[in-house]
Amino acid sequence: MSVIQQIRDKAAWLVFGLIALSLIGFLLMDAFVGKSRMGGGNSTEIGVVNGNSLDYVKFSKQVSDREEQYKASGYPMNEMMTQNIKDQVWKQFVEDGILSGIYKQLGIDVSDKELNDMLVGPNAIPDIKKSFTDPKTGIFDAQAAASTINQLRTIYKANKRTDKGYDQAKRFFEESIPQIVSGRQREKYLSLVANSAYTPHWMAEKMNTDNNEMANIQYTVVPYTTVSDSAVKITDDQISEYIQAHQEQYKQEETRSIAYVAFSAAPVSADSANTLQQLLNLKSEFDTTRDVATFIARNGSDMAYLDAFLPKSQIQQPKKDSIFALPKGRVFGPYLEGGSYVMAKKVDEKVMPDSVRARHILVATIDPKTGQPVMEDSVAKQKIDSIRLLIEKGARFDSLAARLSDDEGSKASGGDLGYFASGRMVKEFNDFCFDGKKGDKKIVKTQFGYHYIEITDQKNPETAYKVAYMSKKIDASPETDQTAGGLANQFAGENRKLKDFDENLQKKNLQKLLAPDIQPTETNIQGLGSSRQLVKWIYDDKTSVGDVSEPYTVGDKYVVAALTEINHKGLMSVAKARPLVEPILRNKQKAEQIIKKMGSPASLETAATAAGQQVLRADSISFSSPYLSRNGGLEPKVIGAAFDKQLQGKAVSAPIAGNIGVYAIKVESVYAKAGGADIEALRLNQQRQQQSAASYRAVEALQKAANIKDNRGKFY
Repeated sequence: MSVIQQIRDKAAWLVFGLIALSLIGFLLMDAFVGKSRMGGGNSTEIGVVNGNSLDYVKFSKQVSDREEQYKASGYPMNEMMTQNIKDQVWKQFVEDGILSGIYKQLGIDVSDKELNDMLVGPNAIPDIKKSFTDPKTGIFDAQAAASTINQLRTIYKANKRTDKGYDQAKRFFEESIPQIVSGRQREKYLSLVANSAYTPHWMAEKMNTDNNEMANIQYTVVPYTTVSDSAVKITDDQISEYIQAHQEQYKQEETRSIAYVAFSAAPVSADSANTLQQLLNLKSEFDTTRDVATFIARNGSDMAYLDAFLPKSQIQQPKKDSIFALPKGRVFGPYLEGGSYVMAKKVDEKVMPDSVRARHILVATIDPKTGQPVMEDSVAKQKIDSIRLLIEKGARFDSLAARLSDDEGSKASGGDLGYFASGRMVKEFNDFCFDGKKGDKKIVKTQFGYHYIEITDQKNPETAYKVAYMSKKIDASPETDQTAGGLANQFAGENRKLKDFDENLQKKNLQKLLAPDIQPTETNIQGLGSSRQLVKWIYDDKTSVGDVSEPYTVGDKYVVAALTEINHKGLMSVAKARPLVEPILRNKQKAEQIIKKMGSPASLETAATAAGQQVLRADSISFSSPYLSRNGGLEPKVIGAAFDKQLQGKAVSAPIAGNIGVYAIKVESVYAKAGGADIEALRLNQQRQQQSAASYRAVEALQKAANIKDNRGKFY
């Protein structure tokens, strides 16, 4: 104890010194971190378009808001859907960044009067019009829309975050209104661009004449295959020169390529047998249990129990005939379905219609959008009882539905729901409609409130079945997964560079797979599957060409990848472009050799004989189509020569370097086919096409010219 006290007394200055140093270090670190975050915004900057920066936090919020919108509309949210939403938000940011400057330059704006008209006027935007239109009359209530917007404005200006409705008001004025204005500006700009496109009458007449022109020719062709590839050498300088001369065709985005080997962790026969045995162990209890729903839930079936009858025609199970043939309460299986083993128990059967038509009046106890109570249960029950009494005394069902029903979707049609199949409605509603008969009326309580329902029609009665399915997916066992993971880890550990990677693939007889041109924001790797983590490794600043990754899980595989190529944004390298350019240059040199050998033949027959080729015919060639014949392929140069007036009457043309070989042609006749188009209709159609293309190309051209920096790959 005394030793400890001495240390405390004598070393107190040291302890305080260490604490002081720690505090100073912490403050300095915080200062530097703050500086890196605030100075230039690089650490949180997800992208820049023409100087307009988008912060990661703002981008993420826009993504999450859009996800909520999709969820509210019933869309399932998964990795692919999330990636699509991120792409949508990014695309919108890029377009807004490009066009906002154009709006300023051209003076494209939205006045207060115009915005007011879009919110509460006759030309209100669809979302607002839909929200404030009376479903019975179809009339838009502009006064109600204006009142609601004014209430939101008052709440927003008060700037009290605790006020009810403040968040909604903030979103409306800071997000919705700017989007509405931006959308209107975009409409104006694209309309301006589209209306600049015009097709004159003389051009339509020329198009009509050209489209009607036909030609008959004789020709001979010397294919490029008659010259050996070994007789032509294409150098890197030649490819580089061609790329420079055709830069637009050989631009590339930033991409990287990998080679990889995959170790399967998919279930093996032992896993399948284990899953089958699990179901066999449950079969006896499944066969005897009366509480099917509890049994299914307790034993973790992959197929939830549907406590409802389905008509035979609507059941698509592959073994349904065997299941239907069972006595009530008996079990069929296990049987293999897809990647699962399944047992099916026929719970019950009865005759019922395949579809029912009904109408209803709903007195809601909760708001279906928010889940919040809107009326006490006892009050709702009294109200629905009063409605029932009114109808029993002769009141019109449809009139009361239009006035009193809380179901906005059906009240405009007098409560009529049309025809629906079993299972489309909530259970209590569904059971009454399919267990009852035409003309029956009843008050039914569901999770939404009280319904007064009348069955107005039933169609196509047939046998229906209630079936319970006990399903187990065949999953890989831990042993199977560990075996695959162990092999992948061993391979990755033995091969840290591409050379070793390739050598060991051959030694171990493993298949080398390729995934080219992976972009930095991609989630899905073509041919492999979805793995954002692998893409992040590919684009890690520390990853170099030749590096080999640790194993990554992709679906039911362990993947070890090697980075094989880095392609920077800009022009393709010679090596990257060679597979594309070399065939073009090779054929060009072959054409020069063939043309030199052909010389200047006196006739088509002489040219064909000298080259050892036949004289062929092509009749009814159209100037508007670049195809020589059914077997001749795409040859626009030859088609153009067929309509060259200077060749008409000549014995043979000069050699023409086409796509598959060198041609010589003899024009027999050029004529106009009978009939023709309505010139004004042709002109208007061509003008519409030009206007549509002009709108798209204007934005595309601006995007190409814009200074865009995409940092999404660093954040996701």
